[in-house]
Amino acid sequence: MRSDKSDESNGSNGAGGSHDDAAWLGIDLGTQGARAVVVTTRGHVLGSGSAPLTGRRTGVRHEQDPGDWWVAVRTATRAALSGVPARRLRALAVCSTSGTVLLTDPYGHPLTPGLMYDDGRAAPEAGEAGVPPSWGLPKALWMVRRRAGTVGRSPVRLAHQADTVTARLTGGPVATDSSHALKTGYDLERDTWPAEALALLGLPAALFPDVVRPGTRLGEVTGPASAETGIPAGTPVVAGMTDGCAAQIASGALHIGAWNSVLGTTLVLKGVAATPVRDPAGIVYNHRSPDGNWLPGGASSVGAGALRTAFPGADPARLDRLAARHEPSVALAYPLTSRGERFPFRAPQATAFVLGGGTSEGDRWAASLQGIGYAERLCLDYLHYLGAPVEGPLTFTGGAARSAYWNRLRTDILGRPSRIPEHTEPALGMAVLAAYGAGEADDLAGAARSMVRIRHTLDPDPSRTAAFMDPYARLVTELEHRSWLPKPVAAHALARLDT
Repeated sequence: MRSDKSDESNGSNGAGGSHDDAAWLGIDLGTQGARAVVVTTRGHVLGSGSAPLTGRRTGVRHEQDPGDWWVAVRTATRAALSGVPARRLRALAVCSTSGTVLLTDPYGHPLTPGLMYDDGRAAPEAGEAGVPPSWGLPKALWMVRRRAGTVGRSPVRLAHQADTVTARLTGGPVATDSSHALKTGYDLERDTWPAEALALLGLPAALFPDVVRPGTRLGEVTGPASAETGIPAGTPVVAGMTDGCAAQIASGALHIGAWNSVLGTTLVLKGVAATPVRDPAGIVYNHRSPDGNWLPGGASSVGAGALRTAFPGADPARLDRLAARHEPSVALAYPLTSRGERFPFRAPQATAFVLGGGTSEGDRWAASLQGIGYAERLCLDYLHYLGAPVEGPLTFTGGAARSAYWNRLRTDILGRPSRIPEHTEPALGMAVLAAYGAGEADDLAGAARSMVRIRHTLDPDPSRTAAFMDPYARLVTELEHRSWLPKPVAAHALARLDT
């Protein structure tokens, strides 16, 4: 039987916990704003703050002013720390968007705008480097070439979005973390920059910063930075991770075999493995966890963004009630947010489709929700095909986790229990990492166990799971028929229908 259980095992009672409970600051520097949150060791949120960010978008261009990042962080941290005694704050960490880079001088002062992860001007360089345009490496190559050959003769350095904030906090440039460095070309397995390969691209070794593992102490907040941000002077600054990894930490999915499924505009799955998950197709890539484990994951192009396009101005709660009458829907949908799919298969030519079905609004909404659930199941089947451990706890985060109906639907389609945390923002993940980096816990999972609070757990209804398996099998077959999904992957997914 399906169940819906509350879990309040984490932490003590009371909004602020013990007055002696240490507190940790997490800062998330995103595309649309900066967010800061102060969390105690027992998982109580003492304060939060945010500030908006805007950028310049023209065609494929998307850049932001690094000075605006600092202004937004100052505003967010001052709001988050209002009323929090200085003695309680023990450390902080910063996360930012993966693949956003800029050039600085030797002192960490920005020389260029920040090229955001979705800036598309470096598409030709991405082809040369053999990586997606969203990575930082082709953007670095694009910026270096536009400095008319001065790099190598002048002291120019590459930096990531979070690096500019940690430099301002500590009073000078510091090492970057291996998580942000991954998409700039850093070799996580050898723990070094691949100097020879980068030199072939014309990128000198002096361009690249030193790299440390996330959770490493970088320095302390200076007096001037304290006066601007409200963060007590002397507070340790711990190396952070990308926002996607920060969200995984905030989900508490940190044991081997555990997975966090982030469903928002698109769908992202990130898990934990003892060794890197090898994917010859390059669809799944691996971050390195601060505790030495590996964090495989992939990003699909299905998601709630497709719902907003197909149902402009819709009331999701009303449509969820209508969708409950169509389980399963007679229609079969693959709701892509844009052309092309990245995970669980790579098909640049893929387009969204709906096959069959009625014309009612509820049935079409149901088909879209279920289609995303089927894609989510296929992602897990693909990970299993690659040999990734997938049998551990599954956590739902992202905007879609606010829908109780969708949580239950996904749980039943996947046929496995799921957990929904109380707070899932990346800034919380950075607060957890700060606690781990400062030695509050022996391992990262232990810090998360104390600080991440699970609001609900859901168990699947076996009869409903069985009802969704026929349309899932039809979708897998359709994707294979369109030559998007490789035959061996389709066969593996179909063979797992009874598991």
